Amino acid sequence: MAGAIPTGEITKVEGTVFDFTDFREVGKSIDDKEEQLTLVQGYDHNFVLDNLTGTYAKAAEVKCARSGRKMEVYTDLPCIQFYAGNCISPQTGKGGVKYDKRQALCLETQYAPDAINQPGFEKPIFDAGQKYDTKTEYRFSTF
Repeated sequence: MAGAIPTGEITKVEGTVFDFTDFREVGKSIDDKEEQLTLVQGYDHNFVLDNLTGTYAKAAEVKCARSGRKMEVYTDLPCIQFYAGNCISPQTGKGGVKYDKRQALCLETQYAPDAINQPGFEKPIFDAGQKYDTKTEYRFSTF
């Protein structure tokens, strides 16, 4: 990614601030002076999944040690966008709870950003009247 523009390059995450292959706290590296984190003030990045065949499979799992909650994401899409709430403005939620930046995260299943212009990525082109069908499931539980 040049700046915040997709280039089609797939970069390995192992050993980087983007390595979530083993469980670790999201906030542990979010303020590192890594160029890609600095550009978007934290995590707001697309991850290409190992599942490029369109097979329905587990894409991500997040856990909260404090609450014991767990969320698993399953999809047949090739990518997942991870956004750590870097630009959320302070607001009051249900029950008067105050929320600020980085107090939530999003895992959004999708095709690769700018896939239409990037060689090597599945092209999400659908003709008028063509049926488009994909599946994403968010499973919530405790551990």
